[in-house]
Amino acid sequence: MDVMIHSSSFLLPELPADQTSGAGPTYALVLLNQHLPRFTPLLWKHAQLRVCADGGANRLYDELPGLFPDEDASSVRNRYKPDMIKGDMDSIRAEVLEFYKNMGTKIVDASHDQDTTDLHKCVAFVRDFYADTETSTLCILVVGALGGRFDHEMGNINVLCRFSTIRIVLVSEDCLIQLLPSTHHHEIHIQSSIEGPHCGLIPIGTRSGSTTTTGLQWNLTNTEMRFGGLISTSNIVRGGIVTVQSSSDLLWTVSLKKS
Repeated sequence: MDVMIHSSSFLLPELPADQTSGAGPTYALVLLNQHLPRFTPLLWKHAQLRVCADGGANRLYDELPGLFPDEDASSVRNRYKPDMIKGDMDSIRAEVLEFYKNMGTKIVDASHDQDTTDLHKCVAFVRDFYADTETSTLCILVVGALGGRFDHEMGNINVLCRFSTIRIVLVSEDCLIQLLPSTHHHEIHIQSSIEGPHCGLIPIGTRSGSTTTTGLQWNLTNTEMRFGGLISTSNIVRGGIVTVQSSSDLLWTVSLKKS
């Protein structure tokens, strides 16, 4: 079985040399309508495509200037222009919509589609935008997916499962979450300066009949995990590389350091 390699190097001030030479991931950034984490400008810098999901544009307009307290707010807003705003358009304020529209941001009203979430709509757009790009090199970073209403959080996690062939990382102030599909073995390269030590592996959708890991304080060896039984929460990263093999899809989560 092929090995899929994961790294949170997008949270580093500069991408490693092998990622800036054209051989690394293609990053896209999606902003949802929750608090923007402190490293949003860093993710913006590394991304080649930036999309706001409906009210995520309000967060960009309102909150991003606060991350640059020594700069004029209008200067910050002019510098951080999303490529697209897409969604139901039921949350974005009229003045924010007009501001970005006048700056040249593409506006897509998808209110006719009530069967998918705003995140789903944005991920589908990014997928289609990079249709000619190898799927394995595309990585979609999502901020604002965690916090707020629990049903919204679960809907966002469901998007990870619905687009399981695309690497999607949900990033909050405290942690990141991504799907580890059972179609691959996984090698997670830990950026110890920014993430860990707490982590977890959680079966999603169905039980994991067998999961085996290395690099954790409490490793699993052909272990069954299921809700109502054992799930691996509050585990600890103990090495630079964590490996995971599982008979079903798992969610991987790891804590992010405050400084």
